[in-house]
Amino acid sequence: MPSTALVWFRRDLRVHDHPALTDGLAAHERVVCVFVFDDRLLTGRFASGPRSAFLLGCLADLDASLRKRGGQLVVRRGSPEQELAALAREVEAEAVYWTSDVSPFARARDARVTEALRVAGARACPRGGNFCVDVSQPRTKTGKPFTVFTPFWKATTGLPRRPVLGAPEALPPLPAGLDPGTLPALLDLGLRGIVPHPVVAPGEIPARIAMQDWLDGPIAAYGERHDDLTGGTSILSPYLRWGCLSALELEDRARARVCDGSGAFTRQLAWRDFYAHVLLLHPENARLEFQPRYRELEWDEDAELLAAWQEGRTGYPLVDAGMRQLAATGWMHNRARMVVGSFLTKDLHLNWRDGESWFERLLLDGEPSQNNGNWQWVASTGVDPAPYFRRIFNPVLQAQKFDPQGEYVRRWVPELEGVPTDHIAEPWRMSEAQQRDAACVLGSHYPDRIVDHALERQVTMDRYRAVSAATTDAAPQP
Repeated sequence: MPSTALVWFRRDLRVHDHPALTDGLAAHERVVCVFVFDDRLLTGRFASGPRSAFLLGCLADLDASLRKRGGQLVVRRGSPEQELAALAREVEAEAVYWTSDVSPFARARDARVTEALRVAGARACPRGGNFCVDVSQPRTKTGKPFTVFTPFWKATTGLPRRPVLGAPEALPPLPAGLDPGTLPALLDLGLRGIVPHPVVAPGEIPARIAMQDWLDGPIAAYGERHDDLTGGTSILSPYLRWGCLSALELEDRARARVCDGSGAFTRQLAWRDFYAHVLLLHPENARLEFQPRYRELEWDEDAELLAAWQEGRTGYPLVDAGMRQLAATGWMHNRARMVVGSFLTKDLHLNWRDGESWFERLLLDGEPSQNNGNWQWVASTGVDPAPYFRRIFNPVLQAQKFDPQGEYVRRWVPELEGVPTDHIAEPWRMSEAQQRDAACVLGSHYPDRIVDHALERQVTMDRYRAVSAATTDAAPQP
């Protein structure tokens, strides 16, 4: 009997630079590639029709790449521990390879799979591949995990990287008689809802084209343009989230570009590794504030304000543009993410978890470690701490600085198309006559502000200050 292994794909949907696939092929005569649709993920806490639709496209692309090389993707649905153990028995697999991950859910699932495979007589063979470095390894000089980005980045920049691996030229065919299954439709998974204009096409093939296009030109200006709301970013994040691109290969190829933007881009790429490091070593972050003192923060509950934020009806043009971009494309510019996140938590005083779950519902690039890390960052409750008042973003000043001509706002909030540029960031300053001339009467064509930023900023200052003072008073005296 030929030596057989399974390669279990999860969010590593590519054939280039895939350590689990490469090692499986090197050690075994036959490899069976498999993906398992797990209802606990599909319909769980962060269920998402748009992201699942993107996943299906990525899987179709992966299956095409495997078929081109002589293989095929086997599809199963159910609990991975049951489905993988059953498949291992059916093909008499000696081992199952996969790319390890960091979330508490993933680690618990993988432990169950490992035990089920042991009972079935197969070895579990997890490998790296989702990040640039082994995020379990970096430590401070005192041996503790990092909780501040810049020291983490400096420590990991000089760490050795494994070699970037090529794609296999050929794959063995599936065992005779094995039912490969078929990719389901979104409705078959019990999900519905898509974004009408996905920001990128799914799959490794378009991902590699997009990576090449980015490296061939726009990366050079990344340092000065990454905050420009009308462009300047790579929009590769959905591909990194689903592993259509290897973060290590992207970093390696970006480093090889001799340009000013290369260093700035690879530094931003390191945030993925940082947040993965944090969640792996602080799994409680998945549900709790990293800073215990802010677990006592007072959050409001207001369904109408939350809906206005979700639907882009706040009356603040930059906030509304960002939220509408998200709903239309499944993606949002990072500068806009910071602004809308600050507005939810520090202008509306709504729980950052409301934002985390809404983003996970719509983002094509929503991944637990990064989404959680970013929301806790903007809410000032997480790692990489800064005084809370430094992360209260003024949506007017942000628009004036990063969208000075109003191009981003006009694209996503067409009601404001006729508003003069000097009023595009704060249309409420127009007189009634100016509103009529611009065909943008507040309260009719476009909503008036639902809150006053200056007043709500003070409320936030008072709430955070009160929690900080209470924590200080409660601290034991030396």
